[in-house]
Amino acid sequence: MSIWTPSSWREKPILQQPTYTNQDELNKVLSELKNYPPLVFAGEARSLKSQLANVSEGKAFLLQGGDCAESFSEFDGTNIRDTFKAILQMAVVLTYAGGLPVVKVGRLGGQFAKPRSGNTETKNDVTLDSYRGDIINGVDFTAESRTPDPQRMIRAYNQSAATLNLLRAFATGGLADLHQVHKWNLDFAHKSEISQKFEDLAEEISKSLKFMEACGITSKTYRTLRETDFYTSHEALLLPYEEAFTRKDSLTGDWYDTSAHMLWIGDRTRQLDGAHVEFLKGVHNPIGLKAGPTMSPEDLVNLATTLNPTNEAGRLNIIVRMGAGKVGEGLPALIKAVEKEGLNVVWSCDPMHGNTITSNGYKTRPVDAILTEMKEFFQVHKAEGTFAGGVHLEMTGKNVTECIGGSFTVTEGDLSSRYHTHCDPRLNADQSLELAFLIADSLKDAQK
Repeated sequence: MSIWTPSSWREKPILQQPTYTNQDELNKVLSELKNYPPLVFAGEARSLKSQLANVSEGKAFLLQGGDCAESFSEFDGTNIRDTFKAILQMAVVLTYAGGLPVVKVGRLGGQFAKPRSGNTETKNDVTLDSYRGDIINGVDFTAESRTPDPQRMIRAYNQSAATLNLLRAFATGGLADLHQVHKWNLDFAHKSEISQKFEDLAEEISKSLKFMEACGITSKTYRTLRETDFYTSHEALLLPYEEAFTRKDSLTGDWYDTSAHMLWIGDRTRQLDGAHVEFLKGVHNPIGLKAGPTMSPEDLVNLATTLNPTNEAGRLNIIVRMGAGKVGEGLPALIKAVEKEGLNVVWSCDPMHGNTITSNGYKTRPVDAILTEMKEFFQVHKAEGTFAGGVHLEMTGKNVTECIGGSFTVTEGDLSSRYHTHCDPRLNADQSLELAFLIADSLKDAQK
């Protein structure tokens, strides 16, 4: 067997990579990045792995959400704050109404690269490289914008560092204090039935906190009432960038990808003999693995044992993305295969990627289909006697109109009013809250 190194992936076949025209500039940028400080620390990744081990044992629930693809143009503190607050809202619903602690992981601080269905895009007889995310090229349909530029990796790093700095401040500086739960409602999210439902829940929490204070349990004496753990994640797609941030931990001697706490492999790049599997099998971060309708039980077992050869609890998160109406067909066989082998995994549901349609010229996702897939995910796990442990969402705290439906209805005609995503449609705060209440009810039902 060949020895793993941070660069051994270069010997394997690879998909979904840009072609850089200036190799000297690429190498210069990568050399520069290798000397930059890490974005996260090995100890933080180990802490996340420990919390995910609780999820695999049915003692906690994983909430993973954020941007489809972060952009340079939409980067500002308000956007980061509002997405953080939306995730806090969802987490408190799941904790209080669902009865389980929630592990919070953002698709933030590094989610810049996106796989594409084709290498090129054609408009009006003009063919250019596909947009692969701001870390690689630009969204504008011009030859200059679509040419992969290595310097974008440095800008992505700087934006990630600033994002992480702000997220850490929010998590520990008072915004996450449960006494602020009424203030988490976003400015625009006050007209819907779901928002009122959250306000009612927040009032219940406030009453509980007053009782706890009377018993001497306050946010001054208990960190978990005033602070929260918040982790980052992204798809490990652009491997030259990921390699540049793969560092050996001084305490354990193990390799960690310090660009994020958790990395995942997409459904398009999960080839067992491919570069992405080769790279991620050697880093000690928690790893996610997307499992779509084409995933066979045999492939899943082979991938799981390759990525997690010691069967470590909390190491591997299987992110199921089947599409509404397809979960009952594909998921039971995957669960049975994993259970037969005795593999320790977290099962989470991505109800977004299998439910994309086109309407009025816009990519969108019906909220009803998203809710349906989530329900089916819980139903299958209950039938199999296993734990539905998490959800993986493309969402934002912005008041966007990108997914149609929901209790505060976004219609097909509304899509053009606030459609801001550069890639895939995201749930807005109201739609995300609606899903959180559904998940909370499903968690309570699963515990009966």
